[in-house]
Amino acid sequence: MSRETLIDLIYLVSATTFLIALKGLGSPKRARWGNLTAAAGMLLAIVATFFKYVDGHALYHVPLILLAMFIGLIVAVPVARFVKMTAMPQLVAIFNGVGGGAAALVSITEFVHIKATHPATYVILEVLLGVLIGTVSFAGSAIAFAKLQELMTGRPVTYPGQQFLNAIIGLAALVLIVIILVSASTVLLWILLILAFVLGIAFVLPIGGADVPVLISLLNSFTGLAVAASGFTLGSNLLIVAGTLVGASGILLTRLMSAAMGRSLPNILFSAFGSVVTASGDASRADGRSVRSGSPEDAAILLGYASRVVIIPGYGLAVAQAQHVVRELADELEAKGTEVFFAIHPVAGRMPGHMNVLLAEANVPYEKLVEMDEANSELQTADVALVVGANDTVNPAAKDDPGSPIYGMPIINADLAENVLFLKRSMRPGFAGIENELLYNPKTTLIFGDAKDTLTKILASVKTA
Repeated sequence: MSRETLIDLIYLVSATTFLIALKGLGSPKRARWGNLTAAAGMLLAIVATFFKYVDGHALYHVPLILLAMFIGLIVAVPVARFVKMTAMPQLVAIFNGVGGGAAALVSITEFVHIKATHPATYVILEVLLGVLIGTVSFAGSAIAFAKLQELMTGRPVTYPGQQFLNAIIGLAALVLIVIILVSASTVLLWILLILAFVLGIAFVLPIGGADVPVLISLLNSFTGLAVAASGFTLGSNLLIVAGTLVGASGILLTRLMSAAMGRSLPNILFSAFGSVVTASGDASRADGRSVRSGSPEDAAILLGYASRVVIIPGYGLAVAQAQHVVRELADELEAKGTEVFFAIHPVAGRMPGHMNVLLAEANVPYEKLVEMDEANSELQTADVALVVGANDTVNPAAKDDPGSPIYGMPIINADLAENVLFLKRSMRPGFAGIENELLYNPKTTLIFGDAKDTLTKILASVKTA
């Protein structure tokens, strides 16, 4: 068996591990195992590549490659090890952007290398698509990171004629690609790079913070497509397979998340959803209704008499870093004979699976995490629904008010529980900018304050009860 055949077989094994890993990532119980499987497959492929011949020669610039790998290692390992679970969405966004940027750099380098050899038109097209898609992913991910890290406002940034200008920039980029196909101009390639960078920024600016989970998934798909384009350019079947898997799974996840929000993908990307706050932020309404507020001690008494409690987490839980306290509270209630489970909305948080990751980090058992549809069927038998940091994902307007901007979005039906404890900093509305009718429900008790502080007080009262 020749060396090249052996390396191709190793690449095939690596590609297989990627497929197995995707299967593992479909379940919280197998997600860690799936991640490690993919990492092992990629390590195997990297080692094999060092023994591959390129154009009849051994791999070029091995010392520089090893140096780059070492730098990446000393940066990535500490970041991944010490990042807080609440900052995981930002980490995913920036890592995704780095992947897109790397694919764009590979395409630029390859263009400079091959343009003098008069390659086939489709080869140059592959390179240019890698530049365009990779740069859009890099720039867009950088803005998503800035929104999530609160380096800039999380609300949509809009201006008159924004979508028209974005369309012009996109059309100009496509025209440039056609011209470069004919002229092979390096100068125009740099202009294409700049246009793609601007397009990536302009594309993400009008997307609000709560829609960023869908955005990250879509940008991840873009990065996969850019990597696949690089694979065609370099003649690497492994890159083609890996990039296509990422691209396909990313766009599938994007569609699933859009459906979970009850909105189309164009509506998420182009409607500047969440840019206007329409709620008053007051504890009373013009129709005379007001909320019923209580203390942590009141909540502890209600929880102490409950036989079944459903905890509904949202992004506020992550912001307050209250995942460990809520797990302690659940353990204490279970020790007193109360059945407790967590109802997980598919788009709660700031990235796909954010609540699952956050609660897993606090050692909440996987079997306690119940997906939305199953949780809704159990809520009618719950004595208490404890809402921690969620808002739009439990707002009854999504099913009762056809005029609401979130109408049609599947929600967790917290209002079906016998009692609702709603932990909230203030009466400020959620991302959608509308009042939550659940707050005015007679069965709801609102407890103001930081989620972690409030849960700590509730836990202390439950322990002494």
